[in-house]
Amino acid sequence: MSISEDTKELNSYINERVDIDSVATFKGNEHIVKLKLKFDIESIRGALDHIKSTSEFKTAASGFHALAMTRRKDGTADSDNDLVGRYYTRVDDSYEEIAKDELVDESLFSELVDIFKGTYFETIYKELTARYPIGRVRILEKDSYNCNSWHRDPEPRIHIPIYTNPGSLFIVNHHCTHLPADGSVYFTDTRGYHTALNGGEHPRTHLVATLAYPEYQP
Repeated sequence: MSISEDTKELNSYINERVDIDSVATFKGNEHIVKLKLKFDIESIRGALDHIKSTSEFKTAASGFHALAMTRRKDGTADSDNDLVGRYYTRVDDSYEEIAKDELVDESLFSELVDIFKGTYFETIYKELTARYPIGRVRILEKDSYNCNSWHRDPEPRIHIPIYTNPGSLFIVNHHCTHLPADGSVYFTDTRGYHTALNGGEHPRTHLVATLAYPEYQP
């Protein structure tokens, strides 16, 4: 191309309409799907606020706070492995995939932690387990201006946003979207590479339930 052609090409992009509205809504694809199931967001928030007044989140990683909602039957859910578990990532410019942390048997996490019993979260848990094979369920809180690692999980997840902001985004492979906190339930295929980031001014809190299917083998 000549200089004039290069200039004309760039100007064609400059003159395109810039989308500054749809980023504040949900735009799904096959990796991030809004399900038909929905819960009452005010009831969720009320239950969480009460639980937070008596319970303390555990910091599992930088900017990543977790509260276990399920545990092994007659067991506990307090270890770092229970809160994080196996994931796969690439750590350098070799792009070689490695596994980190221990594989968790999601099917063993079949008992609701006591602090959630008798709350709206128990209703949610019953509705989820009536429909899907549910393993670990955690309340995950992410600080503002913070991002998770780029990784993939052995299983997919269900997300129910509780508190969020417009700068809170979820990315799977090359698809990025905002998940509004309105009681909606989202399937997120975290068997693909993904991250969650909070570029907003307030913490982001999600209920995250692991779908206890056999580990995906690429």
